[in-house]
Amino acid sequence: MILDSETKAVELPDDHGTELRLWLRLLTCTTLIEGEVRSQLREKFDVTLPRFDLMAQLDKVADGMTLSDLSKRMMVSNGNVTGLVERLVESGHLDRRTSETDRRVQFIRLTKLGRAEFRKMAAEHEKWIADIFADLSPKDIRELMRLLGKAKGSAQRSAKARSA
Repeated sequence: MILDSETKAVELPDDHGTELRLWLRLLTCTTLIEGEVRSQLREKFDVTLPRFDLMAQLDKVADGMTLSDLSKRMMVSNGNVTGLVERLVESGHLDRRTSETDRRVQFIRLTKLGRAEFRKMAAEHEKWIADIFADLSPKDIRELMRLLGKAKGSAQRSAKARSA
């Protein structure tokens, strides 16, 4: 049996504060879910999670967006996005055009092929997520969303206070 960080903390609860155990529980859940999604994307579509995420951002905006906006939405550097974009342009999933007003700015958008393939992946992705949370009732999900919203607000407040 492989022990995750949360399991190790539970074995010695007096060594870890409640907040730390909560953080480890959230991290463990995120790691498990992300691992399953990565695995499914790779097995079913031969695509990586970063490529899927990039296409998901572009699917929301028919006219596309700049590399800079794309990297902000994905919360990664421009350099990380550039490599993904290059490979998706080469595969015919993305179209890249230079801004008419600023030649340094490039707009990226999904091609017809890219949009069609992304939507197939997204439909499957939605089923995988539903399956992952199948043991939670609608009430459980609402309560978890409420509590995670509070946790997110607390984390944002803490980050803002630290940066002030």
